[in-house]
Amino acid sequence: MTYIDGFVLAVPTANREKYEAAARKFDGMMIAHGALRAVEGWGDDVPHGKRTDFHRATEANADETVVFSWTEWPDKQVRDTAHAAINKAMAEAAEPMDMPFDGARMIYGGFATLFDLGDKA
Repeated sequence: MTYIDGFVLAVPTANREKYEAAARKFDGMMIAHGALRAVEGWGDDVPHGKRTDFHRATEANADETVVFSWTEWPDKQVRDTAHAAINKAMAEAAEPMDMPFDGARMIYGGFATLFDLGDKA
């Protein structure tokens, strides 16, 4: 079964194009290192909850949009190898990648697939 990395973050709405450019670059690196797919979702219908929600979790304010993204890997080993290579490349880069959001408020984690009911055509 595949392995999933999931991310939830708040991006200043004015930085949408900058975020998309950075995400395309980072996601491209993951694809180059074996990811099966990378998906970026720009918040469109993200309700405020009574107890908790994506806005509270990321401390998003009124001028920020919640982003939900995930990367699908063939397995955890490919993902771990890719993360090590990408982190090394980013640390050695002459120019650091400009992240147009507050990374300290990003939520992320790796998930083993419990099941997948999707179409694998």
